[in-house]
Amino acid sequence: MHAQFLLSLLTFTALILLGFLNSYINTCHALSIKEATVQDLQTGLLQNEVSSRQLVEFYINEIKRLNPLLKGVIEVNPDALYLADKADQEKRAKPPRTFSMLHGIPILLKDNIGTKDKLNTTAGSLALLGSVVPRDAGVVMKLQKAGAIVLGKASLSEWANFRSLAAPNGWSARGGQGKNPYVLSADPCGSSSGSAISVASNLVAVALGTETDGSILCPSSFNAVVGIKPTVGLTSRAGVVPVSPRQDTIGPISRTVSDAVEVLDAIVGFDYIDAEATRMASKYIPYGGYAQFLNKYGLKGKRLGIVRDPFFSFSDRLVQQSFEQHFQTLRKSGAILIDNLEIANINTILNATLSGEATTLLAEFKVSLNSYLKELVSSPVRSLADVIAFNQKFSDVEMIKEFGQDIFLASQATNGIGDAEKRALWNLANLTRNGFEKLMGEKKLDAVVSVGAGIAPVLAIGGFPGISVPAAYDSKGVPVGICFSGLKGFEPRLIQIAYGFEQATKSRKPPTFLP
Repeated sequence: MHAQFLLSLLTFTALILLGFLNSYINTCHALSIKEATVQDLQTGLLQNEVSSRQLVEFYINEIKRLNPLLKGVIEVNPDALYLADKADQEKRAKPPRTFSMLHGIPILLKDNIGTKDKLNTTAGSLALLGSVVPRDAGVVMKLQKAGAIVLGKASLSEWANFRSLAAPNGWSARGGQGKNPYVLSADPCGSSSGSAISVASNLVAVALGTETDGSILCPSSFNAVVGIKPTVGLTSRAGVVPVSPRQDTIGPISRTVSDAVEVLDAIVGFDYIDAEATRMASKYIPYGGYAQFLNKYGLKGKRLGIVRDPFFSFSDRLVQQSFEQHFQTLRKSGAILIDNLEIANINTILNATLSGEATTLLAEFKVSLNSYLKELVSSPVRSLADVIAFNQKFSDVEMIKEFGQDIFLASQATNGIGDAEKRALWNLANLTRNGFEKLMGEKKLDAVVSVGAGIAPVLAIGGFPGISVPAAYDSKGVPVGICFSGLKGFEPRLIQIAYGFEQATKSRKPPTFLP
């Protein structure tokens, strides 16, 4: 007890010394950068209240100040100030109406999203340090076209949480252990932990994450930020360190639904390098984009199915009370709630071994990673086998002895998509058809409502979209999100619902940095 008290006291003292309680740089001219939305920042840029250079300088200073403890950022772009100056020059040379909402806005990328610049792309692993990608990732090209500034790379759970079952969420050999900015000892969740940590603690306004199964929705829930997991193929996976082409998707993480939607509008669409998936999903992109669905009355008439079992199986009274109040708010806002629904075979779906998800992912990872590594311009490793050997050689640095690489070893033992994998794929399709799809169709739902990111495997195996929005805080102060999920291409409905909920509840609070 005495030791625990001393630890808490030391942590609290460190917080004061680091300036967590009172930021010393918060404003530029009349604009408060902390907690500012993309629209706030863009308005400030256009009205000369702030420059892109000042934005970048602010975020770099905040990273220097907070990142030693939070470890949300793995690397800052050495060209960030140059890119900011370039954006400022463009603002002065052209009329305002020619710029996108992201022009001159800094953004962090999860460190498995490739950039053809001075930044590394390593998935948090020392094995890829110094590797050179052939080109910018598809989503990065789209962000550059929109005028966004790549501020740097966000930390992550190493190899997108696909190296070892023993490795903690938010840890990587390059980035260290990421911390939840609300309760430092709490789980930051993964694998897009650094993106969520950085956005929540105002190290940047917006970031990109990736999700194979829960990697955007879970850290968004735990860090009180908004995360959009798009329909698979809506955003290009080209140039991103892969896990599964069948399940991987790239999406925005921000502090507001509107900011996430602005980023989503910028990154969706066809990419010839990821042609098959992006061509199929492009049919879902609405004419005029997604921002048109930011309607605070978007809940009216929406049919929302509440799946309590097993997603509401928590004992914290504060969380229970918050969600019951939220359900009342949804009703008052015009939503039609269908309560106590069940997804068929949900326990099987949530068990990756029983569902077949583990079987397919292990095989897909080896094939897709080997292909990715072979395409690199230069790299210390060229195959999964090389990565395993690297980890064994540098086990003292990579912490292999403690965390191991059991997932890597199991994946290396696979041999492509054989009979076992085909049976698993058939089972996943069957579970999806008779589970989530059947529920959505029979009840004519616009979305399923659940707590946290527990529904992530359901969405992962079906390629379905979901949006996590800040909703509650437990008795220890750890955030809990509400998740709205739907069928492929349901992003417009989910955005209306998520934005309507956000505007009606305003649940998000700035981080508390509790020890």
